[in-house]
Amino acid sequence: MTSTDKCKLIAVVGGGVIGGGWVARCLLNGITVNLYDPDPNAPRKIDEIMVNAKLAFGKLIDGPVPPQGKLHFTDTIASAVAKADLIIEAVPERLDIKQSVYRDIESAAAADTLIASSTSGILPSDLQDKMTTPGRLVVAHPFNPVYLLPLVEIVGGTKTSRAAIENAAHLFRQLGMHPLHVRTEIPAFIADRFLEAVWREALWLVKDGVATTAEIDDAIRYGFGLRWAQMGLFETYRVAGGEAGMAHFIAQFGPCLQWPWTKLTDVPELTDDLVTMIADQSDSQSGAYSIRQLEQIRDDNLVAILRQLQQRDWGAGQTVNAWQTTLKTAAIAALPQPAELIRSYEHTVSQDWVDYNGHMTEHRYLECFSHATDEIMRQAGIDDAYVAAGGSFFTVETHIRHIDEVMAGEPIYVDTQILRVAGKKMHLFHSLYHQSGRLLATAEHMLLHVDMKLRRASEPSDAIAAMLAEMAAGHAALDRPSAAGRAVGLAP
Repeated sequence: MTSTDKCKLIAVVGGGVIGGGWVARCLLNGITVNLYDPDPNAPRKIDEIMVNAKLAFGKLIDGPVPPQGKLHFTDTIASAVAKADLIIEAVPERLDIKQSVYRDIESAAAADTLIASSTSGILPSDLQDKMTTPGRLVVAHPFNPVYLLPLVEIVGGTKTSRAAIENAAHLFRQLGMHPLHVRTEIPAFIADRFLEAVWREALWLVKDGVATTAEIDDAIRYGFGLRWAQMGLFETYRVAGGEAGMAHFIAQFGPCLQWPWTKLTDVPELTDDLVTMIADQSDSQSGAYSIRQLEQIRDDNLVAILRQLQQRDWGAGQTVNAWQTTLKTAAIAALPQPAELIRSYEHTVSQDWVDYNGHMTEHRYLECFSHATDEIMRQAGIDDAYVAAGGSFFTVETHIRHIDEVMAGEPIYVDTQILRVAGKKMHLFHSLYHQSGRLLATAEHMLLHVDMKLRRASEPSDAIAAMLAEMAAGHAALDRPSAAGRAVGLAP
């Protein structure tokens, strides 16, 4: 593939925590995945990862998304990689295992297919040492959970081509990620160098009885961790320097670096007693939750932070916004022909959408239908520029029928039929379904086009009117829904 091609098939070798996260991110981007993992429990583990990934994805991404990609389990590495556009290696952190995997990959994959290792510290020059085509190997080091966190460190070895680096950055941007090119090949790259430093210091604090695992985590999550999440290290310290900026901060706090505060140059011996102490404290801290529960809690917290950053288009929020635009573009390309119902909304019911009865609340049904109406308007060309110029449609009448309940974690979608478009009026009929095809609710919407500057009904622009007329003509041959035109109290 070149640095401008669209990725359609990705092979993942290894389906553990990181490999499974890669599988989820690829599938949610609408990309087909071939997965090779000899573990007989791999299908179950991937299913469990996908449950959490889809929940988090549904909470993070608004608007249309492409249909989920297909997952194929393969019996051999060769069958997984033969036709792949990108190969992601996520096997255990042992050089001999990885090099053996590369031999199998190279015997079956096209000679120019990019190979990306998920290693968190092995040098790419060592990884590619025994390869026949080493120029196409890069390290693509992600962070757990891979399906949510956007950072991926791209590292080349001594034999990696510049084209491979550029290609990797292009492909991972397609997956909604922020590729960070580590220009100098160093062990543990950039991010894990920081984590290793913090980890060493934390081990000493536990060993010396200064703090427990819970207290150390509290120091991070209630303090500087929140600053780092949106501003990083140097920008945080720039702000701490006040109006005088970074130079003042360094002048004021730089001498502290010479004080004997840290033990970063030393490592405590991980004796059985220290390991037991850490494990016991960790059990006391978090043992009330299962790993899957902790993953869901982590994902919900990350989504909340990312959503706030999205609203401000800052930091990782910029990457998520760009990803959301990419997903919408892919979703538009996958839309049905005009003579078919329009899939106007897809979502997974999140925990905060359910009420005391355990099912989705009434106002969330309306929210789903509102998103569906917005999508019809968007397809007609009513974008931000059109609204900014003063034109839009306002909903003037709505009738919702609540037919069945739906629970948290369940996937839903809306199909829309355009019943009529005439001058200022647009008449829509939405049907909300469970992914299984079970009808949950319907909504009939009547909208009027409005001149928002004059605050009164008006004719849409000629371009919008023409697009709506074309869409409505495509639906003219469809059967009219039996519930259309109903009012409260009328028999079905």
